[in-house]
Amino acid sequence: MSTVVNVPSGRHAPVLRGLDTLLRPLTAFAMDLHQHPEPSGEESRTAARLADALAADGYAVTRDVGGHGVVGVLANGEGPRVFLRAELDALPVRERTGLPYAAQGPFMHACGHDLHVAAVLGAATLLARALPYWSGTVVITGQPAEETLTGARALLEDGLYARFGRPDTVLAQHTAPLLGGMVAHGYGQPVLAGSVGLDVTLYGRGGHVGAPHLAVDPVLAAAAVVLRLQGIVSRESAPAEQTTLTVGSIHAGTHSSVVPDSASLGITVRALSLPALQRVVAAVERVVRAESAASGCPRDPEITVVSRSPVTLPDEEVTTAVQAAHLEALGAERVVPWAPSMATEDFGLYGDAGREIHGCTGVRLGYWMFGVVGPRQWAATAGASTAERFAALPPNHSPEFAPHLPIALPSATTAMTTAALTVLGPPAG
Repeated sequence: MSTVVNVPSGRHAPVLRGLDTLLRPLTAFAMDLHQHPEPSGEESRTAARLADALAADGYAVTRDVGGHGVVGVLANGEGPRVFLRAELDALPVRERTGLPYAAQGPFMHACGHDLHVAAVLGAATLLARALPYWSGTVVITGQPAEETLTGARALLEDGLYARFGRPDTVLAQHTAPLLGGMVAHGYGQPVLAGSVGLDVTLYGRGGHVGAPHLAVDPVLAAAAVVLRLQGIVSRESAPAEQTTLTVGSIHAGTHSSVVPDSASLGITVRALSLPALQRVVAAVERVVRAESAASGCPRDPEITVVSRSPVTLPDEEVTTAVQAAHLEALGAERVVPWAPSMATEDFGLYGDAGREIHGCTGVRLGYWMFGVVGPRQWAATAGASTAERFAALPPNHSPEFAPHLPIALPSATTAMTTAALTVLGPPAG
């Protein structure tokens, strides 16, 4: 597999010139992670690979932070403390990419976390080899369990900031269905939505289908809930307000001739502001309780929050500085704006949204998207509108999601390295 490297230019060129010799082992590292995916909470091999590589680059490495989390620290004099974060876990998706290094089991890196780890390792290596060009402390953070939205909280509750220092800035990036080599920034708007995941159980009274009047059917109550929930977004949210509400799972019963005792629903709410998120979640609870009562259920429903993530809103000053660095390193044609997305993740907890966990305020966040689509795949959608093009390309979480490593990995490594250099301090002296 050949790789594509831009000729480094701009103020960070001396650091980036080492990327061409690094790409072959870095690509092999990314392919190895892709071939051996591990689900949330079980990332032991992935964590070990990252930890060993960081230790070889001179980082002081601590393993098993907040589960299988990895933290590598490289101090280089006085200056800002900057965390570079990447996720370790894969998804329960069976791969259908046809890649020679495709995963063969029931799990897959269908969201690009293998590429995230490889890029952050590339940045860590370049920074370690270029100590005369910056000052401060770099903290590489390999986060477990992002897909379950529990990993950032686990790291922070295990004392990430108390043990490794309060960061001035935390940086992260994410794959997107953009042309490989491109990066995209949000400007004063959320990059990703906040989310709340709910498990709901409705209780009926089981019985014989031949005597339904002697039972209370929770399936009927669940169906009423599903239909009624659709009105929350269409009739209780402003047309310009971006919110989504999805019933992703329904489970009830064991036999077609038995009225079951209960029915369960899995519900996800997403919004681009905390007030909107809170309002829609409250409306879900209101509808569930009302439909349970209307169906004559013998006991109140159970409503449990199983996951929660804040809106991802990068710091404007950091975004402006990092965007300028990306323009300089990648070229103006490769840096584009990013409209708010209803995807979600737990990165916001590293900032003020997680202050109740880590006790810090004023931690600045930098976050951007980077493209992974190969040129042939992109050209196949030429002439399509942006919406049509995105619909035609395999999205994140698809079994056919296949980042084009020869372009995506060098650009992602360049993006993370230049962003880090932008928020670190200048060379001493």
